[in-house]
Amino acid sequence: MSRRKKQAESAGNHERWLITYADMITLLLVLFIVLFTLSQIDVKKFQYLSASLNKAMGAGGMMLDAPGPSIVQGLAGRTPRDQMVGDQAKLHEVKQQLEKMVQQAGLSAKIHVSQEERGVVLSFQEQVLFRLGEAELTPAARTLLKQVAPILQQTPNYLRVEGHTDNLPIHTARFPSNWELSAARATNVLRELSEVYGISPQRLSALAFGEYRPVLPNTSDANRQQNRRVDIVILSSKFSESEPGYKLKSLSENGQSRSLDTGSSSSQ
Repeated sequence: MSRRKKQAESAGNHERWLITYADMITLLLVLFIVLFTLSQIDVKKFQYLSASLNKAMGAGGMMLDAPGPSIVQGLAGRTPRDQMVGDQAKLHEVKQQLEKMVQQAGLSAKIHVSQEERGVVLSFQEQVLFRLGEAELTPAARTLLKQVAPILQQTPNYLRVEGHTDNLPIHTARFPSNWELSAARATNVLRELSEVYGISPQRLSALAFGEYRPVLPNTSDANRQQNRRVDIVILSSKFSESEPGYKLKSLSENGQSRSLDTGSSSSQ
């Protein structure tokens, strides 16, 4: 009887490895899912995965909260907040360069540089770029854009050119309203940046606000002069993600960098 009992116990003990094996397979599956998700560099998907795993594993909000080494070079331990802070720091450097350029040109009273949540805004008053009621760039405007262009070229961010007017009505054959005037001014600045200074058209866009986004009430000539302006906005990465074609642009840039890396390694 004792011999049979020992044989039954030993047979049961031999099957316990299945439990350990199943646990190991489960952990490996979770590991590969996490690695695959991280390789996509999609913050929203990662957050969704983290929340799902926390709920399924009962981790009490601790799982995947602390960033560890990243499998993508240059992103180790970086959270979305870290990336946002880094982006704002780079934009602040651009703002300082633009401010220095404006001061050296002696145009601090006519060109305003500011940093907002959406990015760095370089605001030109009308008389700096155009004649009253016209949309053609003056020779002085082209000289000024020549100074601005190198700074804009070095930033990979999207650039948005915004045209604004005051509330004085205009009705000509070319400009039936302030909408057309503000659109023509923004487009002419955009074309100068693209066609003359080689800034990629994929980074550029133009908006026409007419008289409807004033910075001051249109109650005096001085205020209306402030409202007649063209703004060049260097969009932060946060707002760039909402631009049409952003995902395609990112995929294209990543593909180009990978092909360059492959080419350099093969040439060696």
